[in-house]
Order: sequence, then C-alpha cells, then structure tokens
Amino acid sequence: MSDVTPEVEVEALLHEALGRSQRLGFLGGRPIAEVIEHARSFVSALDGVTGSVVDLGAGGGVPGLVIAVDRPDLFLTLLDRRTKRTDFLAQMTRRLGLSERVSVVAADVEDVIRSGHVDFDAAVARGFGPPGFTLRTAARCVGDGGVIVISEPPSGDRWDPSLLDELGLKRTPSTEQVVRFERC
Repeated sequence: MSDVTPEVEVEALLHEALGRSQRLGFLGGRPIAEVIEHARSFVSALDGVTGSVVDLGAGGGVPGLVIAVDRPDLFLTLLDRRTKRTDFLAQMTRRLGLSERVSVVAADVEDVIRSGHVDFDAAVARGFGPPGFTLRTAARCVGDGGVIVISEPPSGDRWDPSLLDELGLKRTPSTEQVVRFERC
C-alpha cells in the first residue's frame, strides 16, 4: 500500500506538467515551485467566484492548471490561439484527470467573443498582452458581476482609473502579485 495521498500525487503531476511546459518553452525560467506559488495568488483572488473561469492566453498552463487543481468546484476554459500549446494543455488536462471540468480551446479570443461564447463568471490572465488590451478583452468575456484577475508586475499600479470607469470595473483588494477587478 502506498503512503502517497491523491493530493500529493496530483501535486507531483502538476509539477511534472509545468516542468514539461517549461522545457517546451511555454513558461519562463523561474523555478516551478515559484511559478505555482504565483499561480496560487490567482486561486486566492478567485475566492467567492463560482461557476466558470476563462484563462486568456493559457499557453503553458499557468494559472489555469493550478486553478483547476486547487478549485475543483470551478469549470475552466483554457484559451490560447496556438495549437501547439493547446494540444499540450489538452494532454496535461487528461493526465491530471481534469477533463470533465476543464476544456481547452484553440482560438483567437476575438473569434470566441464574436461567436458569443462569453459570459464567464471570471477571467484570468498572466502575460496575455498590454494592460489596457488585457483588461478590455477580459471585460468582454465576463458577465454582470464577473471577476477579472490579472498578474501585476512588481513595478506597481498600471491601471488607468478612467479605463476602469469606462469598462464599469472597480478594483478590489488583492495581493501584490495579482490585481482583481469586479464588474459593477
């Protein structure tokens, strides 16, 4: 009989998946433990969110795979326009046993928005694009009362208050690593 619990096994598989993602060039060179720690700041910022979450530019699986592992109550859509990355994500989703509640979509976000496959309860983004573009795009993906969580650089606040007003968003308390917005 093994002393390894299912949680420990899933955590090891997550480390393995993200290590593979890094070797394929989908993630930067930070140690995987740090990458996971940063992704868990998204998990914390999603506190109170129920339902569906879209990871914009899911690429190497961060934060999407970490959210999926840590929040089994959420349904995730990992969205990326590069099929090499989405093929990898689909394989890792199956390996981690997440296929029943995680879908992987190879498409440009503009095509997804135009097709009406939006109205998510939350959108997350880590390295998706310039701040204004990322926030505008995420705002188009969430419904009323939706939450947006975006990675925050160490240089500080980069969010124009007039843009937040235009998009009907308010910034809510978050960590130094991510910023959380709610649709008013």
